Amino acid sequence: MSIDRPEPHDAGLAASAESPQKIVNAMSVDVEEYFQVSAFAPAVDLKDWDSYESRVELCIGRLLDLFAAHDAKCTFFTLGWIAERHKSMIRKIVDAGHELASHGYCHQRATDQTPEQFRADIRKTKAILEDVGGCAIAGYRAASFSFNASNSWVHDILADEGHSYSSSIYPVRHDHYGLPDAPRFAYKPLQDSDIVEFPLTTTPLFGRNIPSAGGGYFRLFPYGLSRWAVRRVNEIERQSAVFYFHPWEIDPDQPRPPKINLKTRFRHYVNLNKMEEKLGRALSDFTWDRMDRVLFSANGSE
Repeated sequence: MSIDRPEPHDAGLAASAESPQKIVNAMSVDVEEYFQVSAFAPAVDLKDWDSYESRVELCIGRLLDLFAAHDAKCTFFTLGWIAERHKSMIRKIVDAGHELASHGYCHQRATDQTPEQFRADIRKTKAILEDVGGCAIAGYRAASFSFNASNSWVHDILADEGHSYSSSIYPVRHDHYGLPDAPRFAYKPLQDSDIVEFPLTTTPLFGRNIPSAGGGYFRLFPYGLSRWAVRRVNEIERQSAVFYFHPWEIDPDQPRPPKINLKTRFRHYVNLNKMEEKLGRALSDFTWDRMDRVLFSANGSE
C-alpha cells in the first residue's frame, strides 16, 4: 500500500484550521468475536475460543452492506486469529476498498507483553494479514487501547516493524485503559520517526476529556450527544474525528457466555439492539473514510 504523505499540518490530518473544506472523519471497526473482548477474559479462556459459535462473518457482511449504502470507507483493525479462520471475509473487506489493519494476534493487551513478546505478536499478525489480504498493512490498534506511560517503547517497535501509524491511545480516564494527558489529535510520538499516533476522539468538558469515539459510550449515550461531540470537533476545532466499534455491537442475538459479572455484562450488552440504527444515522450525518487516507491524504479521499 502506498501512502501519500503531504507536508503535514500537525501530523497530516485531512483538513486543518486553515482549510475551508469539509472535514472527513475516520471510521474504524475492531474485528473480533463477541467472546474475545478483554473484559470476558476471566470467564472465557483463549484455549476454548474455537469451541464458541462464530458470529463475525454474519456481522461483517451486514457492515459491508451498510457502508456501501452510505458510500463510506472504513479501516478494519483485525485480529490475526480471525484472519486465519475467515480468509474469504478478509478478502471481501479488501475488495470493497476498505483498509485492512492490525489488531494484534489474539487480543492480548500490550501492557501484558514484554517488548520481545509485543514485537513477535505484531510481526506475526502483520505477516498473516498481508498474506490473506494481499495488501500492505500500515495501521495498528492495540487491544483495549493498551498504550500508556508504562510501555512507551511500543511506537519504536511498531515503526521498526513497518507500521506507519497507530490508533491505540484514548486520552481519557477509564478503569481499563486511558492516557488522559496524551494529545487529543494526531501527533508524532517519536522525534526520529515518521510514525503517527491517531488518538480516539474526545471532547473537553468540565476540565476532563469526554469519550466521543463510539463503542460502548455511543451505545449508552443519546445519539444527539455523540452527534454534538463530532460536530464540535469538526466545526470548532477543525479536526477529523476517529470513530470505532466492534462487529458484535450490531448483534443483539449473540450467545451470552456464563460467569460474566454484572458490570461487564451491562457494558457489553447495553443497547445492542439500537446500535445499527444509530450507526446508520452517524454515517448519514458525517463524511467517513479509511484511517490511512484521513491521516495521510490531502483530502481524505483518493
